[in-house]
Amino acid sequence: MDALPLLLLIAGSAAVAGAARRTPVPAPLLLVTVGLAVSYVPGLHYSLDPEIVLPLLLPPLLYTAAADSSYLDLRAQARAIGLLSVGYVLFATLVVGWVAYLLVPDLPLTAALVLGAVVAPPDAVAATAVARRVGLPSRITTILQGESLVNDATAITAFKVAVAAAIGEGASWSGAVGEFLLASFGGVGVGLLLMVPLHWLRTHLRESLLQNTLSLLTPFFAYAVAEQVHASGVLAVVVVALYLAHRSWQVDFATRLQEDAVWRMVAFILESTVFALIGLQLPVVMEGLAPYDSPVVVWYALALFLAVVLARFVWVYPGTFVPRVFSARIRRREPQPTWKQPFVVGWAGMRGVVSLAVAFSIPHETHDGTPFPGRNLILFLTFTTVIGTLVVQGLSLPPLIRLLHLPRRDTYRDTLIEAQAQSEASQAAEERLEHALATDRDFLPGPLADRLRTVLERRRNAPWERLGAVNQETGESADDTYRRLAREVIAAERQVFVELRDRRRIDDEMLRTLLRRLDLEEAAAIREDGPV
Repeated sequence: MDALPLLLLIAGSAAVAGAARRTPVPAPLLLVTVGLAVSYVPGLHYSLDPEIVLPLLLPPLLYTAAADSSYLDLRAQARAIGLLSVGYVLFATLVVGWVAYLLVPDLPLTAALVLGAVVAPPDAVAATAVARRVGLPSRITTILQGESLVNDATAITAFKVAVAAAIGEGASWSGAVGEFLLASFGGVGVGLLLMVPLHWLRTHLRESLLQNTLSLLTPFFAYAVAEQVHASGVLAVVVVALYLAHRSWQVDFATRLQEDAVWRMVAFILESTVFALIGLQLPVVMEGLAPYDSPVVVWYALALFLAVVLARFVWVYPGTFVPRVFSARIRRREPQPTWKQPFVVGWAGMRGVVSLAVAFSIPHETHDGTPFPGRNLILFLTFTTVIGTLVVQGLSLPPLIRLLHLPRRDTYRDTLIEAQAQSEASQAAEERLEHALATDRDFLPGPLADRLRTVLERRRNAPWERLGAVNQETGESADDTYRRLAREVIAAERQVFVELRDRRRIDDEMLRTLLRRLDLEEAAAIREDGPV
């Protein structure tokens, strides 16, 4: 791809994603819709290359999704995640493949199973983006995130086995099981081997730039190493990301601040570009459909979409309720679900770019030189399934959540827990401060010591203030007022520094130093959802 079309793709995707934040439509859906419209523009041709998507786009997207997850929460939901990421993917591969085999004349069962494996896994990016936007309950969000982080490994392995059978390499059940075990245990093993030395390196590098360069390279390195030994690069990236995120507190604050900003930007650009690329594939997937009648192809697409949606419900409901019947331990540890939670999990199975990228990697020919059976049709049906799940399920998910009246995250309870945790931490910090100030070695003048005490008191009181009374005149809590005034006084200082620079009383280098100091103070006092 030339530089200009690539820049247009990235810039256009970012602009559409930014505009989506001002609309009730989730960004992935708007990006796909705009991509579909733009695909009709003459002269624009964006082909989804699996050699780029899988090794270059998938690792950082998986890394950010895993790093934003909670290792402890994922471990607590390991049973549900395993049933979906392994059991459901294999079940969907067989069911969808069998439906395609019965539906499409002259489509071999092996080729139909290739299609089943391609559309089986819900997408990590789609699940995270939509769940974050619609505000799903935390347990459902954790299950969907965990499923989408792991299921690609299952689907890609099933895809490789089905393709091997379809092109004439031969595939036995024992070989398929062996390949799955190598991919899964090998991927986890590579992640376990890499995570400790990578974390050690992160904590021993002394410059934030070097630490964040390592952070950017980590997902690509983990993916490449695992794939080199024929293991799952997906699982290797997820294991490494979960471990590094779980121990991120051991990295210095400057690195964490910079890393968060860098990965937010990377994730925003990649997610926006990926969803736009999905819509832009329409001309590519329409090629080669001449042998098929349009009404027949539309019927195939609709039937396959329904098979994908229904197969998920057929798996999710027994997977939710049957284990409780046979296990008293599950009944004790997990709350009794209603029909609503599995319904949302079943409806939230959006497919995404991984399915399309894997479909484009289907070989054009078999070993005897004949064209791969139904390849063009498989590409088209994968595309329509991805679009259908993103648009139909993605658009209907927010009103469905509201209609079912699922409990949202209790912000009052979260703030109360934060306040209690901050109170305990502040008490320990105050004891440490008073002990230090009592020694000659750590003596401080009274005003400086009082300033430290004020900072600790402010941190301790901030969560409680968010629970407190609201100012009748402004409608703000004391915490809101504090944050607003903090911004105003810092902005006043910042304006003076700029004016001094403009009058040549200070130079630009000193201005940057002073502004960075103010930026750090503002970051320390204010954050997006409240003070630090």
